[in-house]
Amino acid sequence: MIRTLPYPLALAVLLGGCSIGDPFVAPEAPPPAAWSGASHTAAWPSPDWWRQFGSPRLDALMQDAMRGNFDIAAAMARVRQAEAQVEIAGGALLPALTGDGSATRSRSSLAMSNSSSALSRGMKPTYVTTYGATVSASYEIDFWGKNRAGVDSAAAAAEVSRFDYQTAMLTMQSSIATTYFDILGYGERLRLARDSVANAEAVLAVYRDRLAAGTATSLDVAQQENVVASQRATVPPLEKQIRQSRNALAILVGRLPEELALDPESLDVLAMPEVAPGLPSELLARRPDVLSAEAGLRGANADITVARAAWFPSISLTGQGGFQSVDLAKMMTHQSLLFSIGPSFTVPLFDGGKIAGTVEQKRARWDELVQTYRKAVVSAFSDVEDSLVAVEKTTEAEAAQRVAESTARQAFEIAQSLMRGGTVDVTTVLNTQKTLFSAQDQLAQARLARFQALVGLYKAMGGGWSSDKAGS
Repeated sequence: MIRTLPYPLALAVLLGGCSIGDPFVAPEAPPPAAWSGASHTAAWPSPDWWRQFGSPRLDALMQDAMRGNFDIAAAMARVRQAEAQVEIAGGALLPALTGDGSATRSRSSLAMSNSSSALSRGMKPTYVTTYGATVSASYEIDFWGKNRAGVDSAAAAAEVSRFDYQTAMLTMQSSIATTYFDILGYGERLRLARDSVANAEAVLAVYRDRLAAGTATSLDVAQQENVVASQRATVPPLEKQIRQSRNALAILVGRLPEELALDPESLDVLAMPEVAPGLPSELLARRPDVLSAEAGLRGANADITVARAAWFPSISLTGQGGFQSVDLAKMMTHQSLLFSIGPSFTVPLFDGGKIAGTVEQKRARWDELVQTYRKAVVSAFSDVEDSLVAVEKTTEAEAAQRVAESTARQAFEIAQSLMRGGTVDVTTVLNTQKTLFSAQDQLAQARLARFQALVGLYKAMGGGWSSDKAGS
C-alpha cells in the first residue's frame, strides 16, 4: 500500500503545473483626450488642499475632524478588519499544528466478566492510568492555487477598504469645507437681510410721516408695510440655515453643536485658489473610488479561481506523533513512541451542480463589478468636466454680479448726492439703497457658489490623494 502512494502524488504534481485561474486584466476604460475648457497648465491639489483658501479656522476644523470624525473612525476600523482577514486567509498556506496532552484513569467492569461467580469470589476491579502526549500536523497542498487565490481575494478586499477609507476622508474634507463656506455665506446674507429690513423700516417711517402731513396716502403706507413684512420674512430662514449648518459641521468634527465655536470670518477675506486638472489619464490614479472598484475586480477574479478549484482533487498531508504509556516514568521512552503519517485524497464525484453554480455566480459577480468599474471611471471623468464647468460659470456669474453691485452702489451714491442738493427726496435714496442691498445679496450668493464649485473640483480631482502616496 505504501509503495503506491507516490503515484497519485506524482500525478498531482504534474497536473499542478496547469493554472486554473486567469490573470487579472483591468477592463478597458480609455480616458478623454483633453478636458473641455481646461487650461493646459496642470495644478493638481496638494494633500492639504483646503489651506489654499487661507482660512485658519477651516484648517483647525480639518484637524479636529481628523481626530473626531465618526465616519473616518468607522472606516479605519473596517480597514483593520480587512487586514485581519488577510492574516486569516494566509493561514491556509501554512501547516496547522496542534498539541494534545492527556492523563486518563480507567476502571474495568466486573459485570462484563465472563465468569458468573467473579463477584462471589471477591474479584476486584482493575484500575489503569494512561498518559499521552501527541502533536498533530496537517497541510493542504495548494496544487491548484485555491488557497493562494483566497489570500489574493482577501488582500483585494483589504485594498478596497483602504481606498474606501480615502474616499471617506475626501468626502469628509469636502463636506467640512462646503458646510463652513455655507455658514459664512449665510452669515453674510443674514447681515445684508437685516440691513435691508432696517432700510425698509426707514422708508416706512418716511411714508407714515408723509401720511400725517397729508403728502402720502394710506395705500403708500400699506404697500411699504408689505415690503417690511416681506423683508423680515427672509431673516428666519437664513438663521435656520446657519444653525442647521453649524449642527452639521459639529457632527463632521465629532462634537456636540454647543461645543463648536466659530470665530467671525467672511468669504471676502478668503483666497480664491487656482486649480486645474492635468492629463485625464492621470485622474484614475488620483480617485480612490476608481481604484476601489478596480481592487474589487481583482478580488472577484481571485474568487473565480477559488470556485474553479473545487472541481479538482484536494490533497492534504496529515501526521501525528507522540508518546503514550501506562507508566509515567516510561512516558518519553522509545517503547512509548507512536506516530502516523499519510496523505488524504478527496475528489468531487457528484454535487448536484453546486460547484458549477458557484463558478457561474462568481463569474456573474465579475461581470457586475466590471460595469461598476466602468461606471466609476466614466463618472470620475464626468465629475471633473461638471466641476470645471461649474467653476467657469460661477466665476463668470460672480464677475457679472460684481458689475451689478457696482452700478447699484453708484446709483445709491448719486441719489445721496442729489438729495443733498435738494433734487430728490429721501424716498429715492432709500429705494436705491434697497436695490443695493439686493445686489449685495446676489453677489454674496454668487461668491458662495464659486467657493462651492472650487471645493467640488477639488473633490472631483481626488483631493490631494494619489496612488503614489498610498503608502505614506
